[in-house]
Amino acid sequence: MTCASAPVGPIIVDDMAGSWESALTGLTEYWAGALRRHATPVEVVVDACRWWRTATRRERPSWSTPNEVVWEAGVARLRDFSQGSRARVVPTLVLPPQAGHDSCIVDYNAQQSQMQTIRAAGLPRVFTLDWIGARTETKDAGIADYLAVVGRAVDDLGGHVNLVGDCQGGWLATMFAALAPDAVNTLTIAGAPIDFHAGEPVIHRWVESCTPGGSLALYETLVAAGGGVLRGEEMIRGFIALRPQNEVERQITLLANIHDEEHVRRYREFEDWFKHTQDIPGRFYLWIVEKLFRDNLLIKERIEVDGRRLRLSEIAVPLYLLAGETDHITPPAQVFELAEHASTPPAQVTRRIAPGGHLGLFMGHASLRDHWTPLMAQVAERSQLRPRRPRAVKAS
Repeated sequence: MTCASAPVGPIIVDDMAGSWESALTGLTEYWAGALRRHATPVEVVVDACRWWRTATRRERPSWSTPNEVVWEAGVARLRDFSQGSRARVVPTLVLPPQAGHDSCIVDYNAQQSQMQTIRAAGLPRVFTLDWIGARTETKDAGIADYLAVVGRAVDDLGGHVNLVGDCQGGWLATMFAALAPDAVNTLTIAGAPIDFHAGEPVIHRWVESCTPGGSLALYETLVAAGGGVLRGEEMIRGFIALRPQNEVERQITLLANIHDEEHVRRYREFEDWFKHTQDIPGRFYLWIVEKLFRDNLLIKERIEVDGRRLRLSEIAVPLYLLAGETDHITPPAQVFELAEHASTPPAQVTRRIAPGGHLGLFMGHASLRDHWTPLMAQVAERSQLRPRRPRAVKAS
């Protein structure tokens, strides 16, 4: 959750220097390629036009694996990826990120699917919530509404699940586990901030710069300008502002590879997901900024939901904590801090650091293969249900 305008001193200065370097490198690569193929001035213009069409065209992202929408309730849908499985295992419920993007990142494509990875690891009964962008009737939804929809999904799945949460879905899963510990078999979080001020908290420093004296006026103005919601486009602008060189590099690299159909396909696939935005309920967004990013109340155990105090010490289930080595959104320390406050025995806490950054944790080839697969296999070992004994037949 970022602010869309206020500068952050050396953060922006350093990143803009990186942006110019990325742009220069990309343009050099393009012109080197143009010289190799003896491109004419007309062909260069055609390349520029093709680049512009590709860079500005957007299509709605889609789910890759067959699934069924079980129900839709306000802020979310429940999707069933079990494909009819009746395996005697604890069901798994995934809570995707929710930061202005579509939830289908957990099923990004056929080769990069968290949902397929979970199934293949021995957990065929797998479901995910699919967050719905804020509408007029849900613009005032708050944290209690989001926890309630998680609770409804858990109840519908039998009242006992493996919870898996990515980024925002991770701290939401953690909150639910603290409020309903008996409903959770295992808790897995990836790139999820629990201590929002630990490590090198770039977003926390950004929020500090946008809340002088603790004032939420800037964020309240953004929500008011959106008619009671935070527009998804504002979220994307904020994320781009954190690392502008990434955006510049992606666009210039597209130009350098505009004749590589596979590169263009991968570019379009990512951009369709990243920039197809959805709005966030204003009440929920302001709560997150105040209670989590600004005041860090989750780790301080000073959050109340519907009059109930949320205590991380209530969590005693096996924990699987996954962080990205170069994640600038959620440094590893923010994820791993959960183990220091939960009551889970140390022998039942698994920590893993995957190479790469934030988004790669959820859909990167290496992360899914080398980290999600063994983690979910461990969860599967703890999820076997004993077969029902046949009912004895009384002798007549």
